[in-house]
Amino acid sequence: MDAAEFLNGKAQNTASPTCTPLKPRNYQLELALPAKEGKNTIICAPTGCGKTFISLLICEHHLKKFPQGQKGKVVFFAIQLPVYEQQKSVFSKYFEKLGYKVAGVSGATSENILMEQIVENNDIIILTPQILVNNLRNGTIPSLSVFTLMIFDECHNTGKHHPYNMIMFNYLDQKLGDSSDPLPQVIGLTASVGIGDAKNTMEAMEYICKLCASLDTSVIATVKDNLEELEEIVYKPQKFFRKVESRTTDRFKCIISQLMRETESLAKNIFDELGTVTLESVSQIQNRNFGTQKYEQWIVSVQKACMVFQLPDKDEESRICKALYLYTSHLRKYNDALIINEHARMKDALDYLKDFFTDVRAAGFDEIEQHLTQRFEEKLKELESVSMDPSNENPKLQDLSFILQEEYHLNPESRTILFVKTRALVDALKKWIEENSELSFLKPGILTGRGKTNHNTGMTLPAQKCALDAFRTDGDKKILIATSVADEGIDIAQCNLVILYEYVGNVIRMIQTRGRGRARGSKCFLLTSNADVIEKEKINIYKENMMNDSILRLQTWDKAVFKEKVLQIQIQEKLIRDSQGKVEPVPDKENKKLLCRKCKGFACYTADIRVVEDCHYAVVGDAFKKCYVSKLHPKPKTFGHFEKRAKIFCARQNCSHDWGIHVKYKTFEIPVIKIESFVVEDITTGDQKLYAKWKDFPFEKRSFDATEMSE
Repeated sequence: MDAAEFLNGKAQNTASPTCTPLKPRNYQLELALPAKEGKNTIICAPTGCGKTFISLLICEHHLKKFPQGQKGKVVFFAIQLPVYEQQKSVFSKYFEKLGYKVAGVSGATSENILMEQIVENNDIIILTPQILVNNLRNGTIPSLSVFTLMIFDECHNTGKHHPYNMIMFNYLDQKLGDSSDPLPQVIGLTASVGIGDAKNTMEAMEYICKLCASLDTSVIATVKDNLEELEEIVYKPQKFFRKVESRTTDRFKCIISQLMRETESLAKNIFDELGTVTLESVSQIQNRNFGTQKYEQWIVSVQKACMVFQLPDKDEESRICKALYLYTSHLRKYNDALIINEHARMKDALDYLKDFFTDVRAAGFDEIEQHLTQRFEEKLKELESVSMDPSNENPKLQDLSFILQEEYHLNPESRTILFVKTRALVDALKKWIEENSELSFLKPGILTGRGKTNHNTGMTLPAQKCALDAFRTDGDKKILIATSVADEGIDIAQCNLVILYEYVGNVIRMIQTRGRGRARGSKCFLLTSNADVIEKEKINIYKENMMNDSILRLQTWDKAVFKEKVLQIQIQEKLIRDSQGKVEPVPDKENKKLLCRKCKGFACYTADIRVVEDCHYAVVGDAFKKCYVSKLHPKPKTFGHFEKRAKIFCARQNCSHDWGIHVKYKTFEIPVIKIESFVVEDITTGDQKLYAKWKDFPFEKRSFDATEMSE
């Protein structure tokens, strides 16, 4: 049972207004027992069994066990913002009635928050993990000893450079060092510990031991004594594989592929002009399949190479870099459209391209863009014609429609989650359902991630919450179309139908997506036209069995032997970590140039950049004002001390590359730029580099100073 359900009074474990203790189920008590005994524990149990509720029980037991005059201090980590919001709400509602103080800090709310005070004044703190990593790094929180219990939601992520692992490195350095300070108890929650790349049970056991070492856990808690009760509550859906057919002929793909070949050849002509000077990645232009993720990856690598391509003649360099930027951007959009066409309607793929060319016309629109737009428009009539031809309907959609109609005929109250690979597909399938007279009654909602890809902004946090709330509470909304953001942790209303539409991941993802369908009689369909996808999912099922077998074997080990194994891994990993050293990049004090990524035009010097409230980068001085133009922001809004007013673009003729936003900060009008819009050039050597994030760019960062502005 999910904690949100007991708060809504929909489950057996319902809290009464007088806050009498909740009645846990036997399997929940079984899972909580090692943790209540004070052992560091990974709780591995299926999605929907109430792991949040179990963590409430553990938390309550932990806080109550302290003698008079002593206090517990709990920190609960959630990786994704929607999960963080959900858990903050659940913990607050439950514990504030019991007289405990609960607070939350996330990346979205960390500005102007004094972390020491939050930790000092509250009993339970809900955090996104990077917040703690930052505060340990800058010394605001001196050590993990301020906490008595740490709970890691979706703890299978504790690996490599994940914030969970950064926190646990700190913990293990303290454990294996000579500190006598007490360490907090550690609890991990997951539906699947995973097995990495393990090929057999021995390798799988080794992988799981490493996860236990990373989290310093001595127990893996699974349900064994109360399996029947668990299976009553969490129904494992039937799994169906459906091999569906693609179109036999595809005129749309032929036309777009021809436009792509022409665009590729224009890009190649640019390189032929250069004679001996070539870019490696462009020489691999042949034998790439259009309409694939591989082609997308190739485009990204070519774009990166083009952005730092240099020539002695800077005007020539600007012309060539801009041309290649435009050609590759168009190829990328065509590739996106082919992916939509493959899995949805031609009409949706065409609409996607028409929207793109509308944006192109509204921006720089130089000769190259005019030529590419003209070539597209010459084909538009034929594209319109083939996309409206009923004989070109996508047979995959017919199959998807058949399944949905069949399932809703059997059970009109069905609740469905439809998982797809990309945001563009989410939008396309939503439109298809709404415009399909036999399916429009489903009233689809959508759920996508928050990140930006391909210049499209994801769903904001409020929009995600709104979509989830509507799906939970509005009986008319019978289907939620989602990308991978719905895989992990978010409490979604009980579903009885999960459809994976050309969607497959690793074994962890398989267990989590399947776990979304947990009502009795649930079904999980995998629909694909690719036999390899079905094969991959069958391998995932085999790996899941291997994982379960490995956990059972580890649970039979002698406790002292297991503890020693974990300790040896920790010592070995620490040796490796220490030998690599913790070299912080030394800030480069040399002044650098920022150039527009699209046209290579000069923008500003790093000496003119100021950091505002730790995470926003503004350019000061009058010189920069001549380098950009601004347009009123389509979605102006206020956040903290900032009022978002306009978008800013490169002022160079026919460029108009998006550089960031113009804001009012307190009383100051300042341009805030994003590093992914620029190339960084070393003034002395002329070397050029790209940075995806400001934190990766080791220049000397100077804080924004109001007195400097007034001067």
